Parts: sequence; structure tokens; C-alpha cells
Amino acid sequence: MGFRQALEAEIPALRRYARALARDRDVADDLVQDTLLRALGAESRWRDGNLRTWLFTILTNLNRNRLRGLARRPPRAEVETIDLAHAAPAPSAEMYDILRALDQLTTEQREILLLVALEGLSYAEGAEVLGIPLGTVMSRLSRARAAFRTALGGERPASTRLRIVK
Repeated sequence: MGFRQALEAEIPALRRYARALARDRDVADDLVQDTLLRALGAESRWRDGNLRTWLFTILTNLNRNRLRGLARRPPRAEVETIDLAHAAPAPSAEMYDILRALDQLTTEQREILLLVALEGLSYAEGAEVLGIPLGTVMSRLSRARAAFRTALGGERPASTRLRIVK
């Protein structure tokens, strides 16, 4: 399979990851497009390797740059007319709970959880994408899963449970 065919095969996974990160369809599509443009621009320099990991790294870095840029700008308030005929359907209660639980995670925890749980990357691939050691991946993932479970199930994290001492 050639570079462009392999690149095209990764588009659905890139879209899924971008939408989960950005939670905005238009922003996610822009992230994917920018990722593909950068990858195509570097096609001549591409050497054999894990294309999927490389693409997720590009997308993650683009999203981080986008978030840094947003943090520097003052919030914009726009009043727009909403066309309810073309609005997306309301999410189910379960989807709302999942999105709320994801919002409660730190950015670092959310990134690794989405890469491993949603996209099926190995721990080593996740470490490569995020540029962190493997032990950090395992630690962040463990904490992310615990926080996610707590947010969905309503149970307290182990560190805040009270113990009865006799």
C-alpha cells in the first residue's frame, strides 16, 4: 500500500480522535485537514515507520497549539441565529454523562484515554504520540480510568474514602 492510500485509510480514526478532543465538528475537521496537509507536505521525507502514530502525533500537537492560542485570546461573544432544522440531534443521557466525565479529566488524562481506549493504540504508541515515557502513560491512564469510573459511577476515589480506625 502506498503512502497516500495508507494516509487515506487513517482518516476515520483521525476524525474520531479529533472530534473527541475538540468536541466541535468544525474544529475537528480543521484539525484533520491540517494534519493531512502536513503529512502530505512531508511525504517526500517519510521513511518506513508507524504512520498512524505519526499522524496522531501531528494531530495532538496541532490541538495543543490551538488550545494555547485560544488561551491567549479574549473570549468572543457572538450572537447568531440558530437554525433548529439543521441542528444536531440531542445527545442521549448516557452520552451526556460520558462527555461530562471526559470534561472532568485533565487534558493529559483525556488525551491518553482517548488514544488507548478509543483509538486502540498500544501504551508504547501512546507514549510515542504524546512524547512521554511509558511509565507516565500507564500512570496517567490508570488515573484517567479511575477518575472516569468515579465520574460515571458516583463513587469516591480511593484517596478520599474515609477509613474507620478502631
